Amino acid sequence: MNYANHYGYSDVNPFEIVRRVSDKTVEIRSMKAERDPDWKPDFVPGGFSAVCLNINSQKWIIESDPDGVVRRIRLGKRGWKDSHRNRYELSDKPFRFYDFNF
Repeated sequence: MNYANHYGYSDVNPFEIVRRVSDKTVEIRSMKAERDPDWKPDFVPGGFSAVCLNINSQKWIIESDPDGVVRRIRLGKRGWKDSHRNRYELSDKPFRFYDFNF
């Protein structure tokens, strides 16, 4: 597994593992994620202001960011977390999801 995806409520942000400190500690760096220009959100009135109908078909262009933020995450009883209790899941590929409905 070379990536750690950060789960913040309904949004997901990609990070790449840059160093394995131990079996229970890794250093990760944020990645650049830009919405694929071929994918356009389809909004209709509703919710707070609008509802995105094709939210589950999002496409993102994700790439390494040498200037990205580096942080350390540790494996505990409840999974991978950083010092602010943000939750991460290790993965074979980076993943980005933006909840357009909030």
